[in-house]
Amino acid sequence: MTDTDLIPAPLTAVAHEGRLTLDERTALDAGPGTGPTARWLRSTLGAATGLPLPDGSGPGAVRLRISPGTEEEHGPEGYRLSVTGDGVTLDGGGPAGLFWGAQTLRQLLGPDAYRRAPVRPGADWDLPYLTVTDRPRFGWRGLLLDVARHFTAKEDVLRLLDLMAAHKLNVFHFHLTDDQGWRIEIARYPRLTEVGAWRARSKRGHRASPLWDDTPHGGHYTRDDIREIVAYAAERHITVVPEIDLPGHSQAAIAAYPWLGNTDVVDTAALTVWDTWGVNPNVLAPTEDVLRFYEGVFEEVLELFPSTFVHVGGDECPKDQWKESPAAQARVAELGVGDENGLQSWFIRHFDRWLADRGRRLIGWDEILEGGLAEGAAVSSWRGHGGGIAAAEAGHDVVMCPEQQVYLDHRQDGGADEPVPIGFVRTLEDVYRFEPVPPGLSEAAARHVLGTQANVWTEVMEDRDRVDYQVFPRLAAFAEVAWSALPAPGERDTAGFLRRMETHYRRLDALGVAYRPPTGPAPWQRRPGLLGRPIDGPPPIV
Repeated sequence: MTDTDLIPAPLTAVAHEGRLTLDERTALDAGPGTGPTARWLRSTLGAATGLPLPDGSGPGAVRLRISPGTEEEHGPEGYRLSVTGDGVTLDGGGPAGLFWGAQTLRQLLGPDAYRRAPVRPGADWDLPYLTVTDRPRFGWRGLLLDVARHFTAKEDVLRLLDLMAAHKLNVFHFHLTDDQGWRIEIARYPRLTEVGAWRARSKRGHRASPLWDDTPHGGHYTRDDIREIVAYAAERHITVVPEIDLPGHSQAAIAAYPWLGNTDVVDTAALTVWDTWGVNPNVLAPTEDVLRFYEGVFEEVLELFPSTFVHVGGDECPKDQWKESPAAQARVAELGVGDENGLQSWFIRHFDRWLADRGRRLIGWDEILEGGLAEGAAVSSWRGHGGGIAAAEAGHDVVMCPEQQVYLDHRQDGGADEPVPIGFVRTLEDVYRFEPVPPGLSEAAARHVLGTQANVWTEVMEDRDRVDYQVFPRLAAFAEVAWSALPAPGERDTAGFLRRMETHYRRLDALGVAYRPPTGPAPWQRRPGLLGRPIDGPPPIV
């Protein structure tokens, strides 16, 4: 085991001659403010190694410290890890930095440190003598999970948070509502989950597929489930950013409360939770009553999620119903917003002000640029880099998550055995060459790039194993892009990264992750006969 096995790659790692053995006598010396990481080390590494890690100090101890000097040099998420004959010293710039350093320590102990019980009881655990200094490139290192299309059980969400932490990712974008399901309990509007959390059937494969699964599908998280998820994430220094989609992607909400829709052009009472995929024409009505309803939703969301950012979607909102609706056209005239794009902007601006008044910040998909961007809003740039570039140059904060590069629901290979192939081919190596800050972006605009995010949309991912297959191993490459100070894409040591992945696959094996093998899908990972939507050729540069 050497420093070259670390993923994501640290800022510096200098190896020295010699090895330190951890055994039953190895003490854990936890300095002020380090208690949460000490508890994590005892519960996680203690379970894997069988070592008790008692309180104590002296030669050979694992020393945890939070150091003002480390924070000054490397920031609150930076750390310095030193392994010598005298023991292990881990200095964090802050609690988060200390925790990320503990993740590096776990990697250095080898893949068996990722198990839940010792596989070699009584064995010693060796660490190489080395010094690691490290800090993240970006403050926003995110992963989106869509639980609206296919519901993810709470235990699997917690597992995914552990996997994020193992890769030093720190933002979990929780896509909670869409046409196909409403997944969060809202106490004042119980029909959102009583009705909106369930659909009668699901399309199998791409929306053009003729196949159906006639088993009712659904589920939701109670308020206490959400509190548990948020607290579990916070213990791992992960911020949970909730997404409540509006004014499009709203059929599940309209099915629960039909008056939310455009009742003068659609029989909204006949709508059910949508059972197929794609862009849905049923959007919210632009009324004051709808605003009040969603203010009530967001009041409860803010109680549950302490995140500064709240995501409001704002994407893929067809304007056909507003064009046909006399009430919506009267609203355009009354508000003086010019056209239907102005109505969408009116929705977004309203919630931008509403959230700002409560000390929060709105973030939305890059369609919120249409009709004018709300002053304090941030942008998730998904349709390429273009929206992010425009927003950053205009002084708005941006998270880069272009679908052509980091949509992990897109296929990983062009082979015929890829399960339900969607979109462009994005290999592990392609993701490793992704660059979040576009060339040519001005220095001032580049400072508005908060970071980057990989997105996982679950239309064709019916269970945890399918999510594992699409996300891993590519999330490891994405994590290094988000964390490490890498050279330009053409100069990156892809071969070296792939060599380090040979060890990382063993970590994923120990964790029970059903990743895509480098040689292609195993027989049980294939989905023969399920229609996908592959797009040939290289992704466009947009």
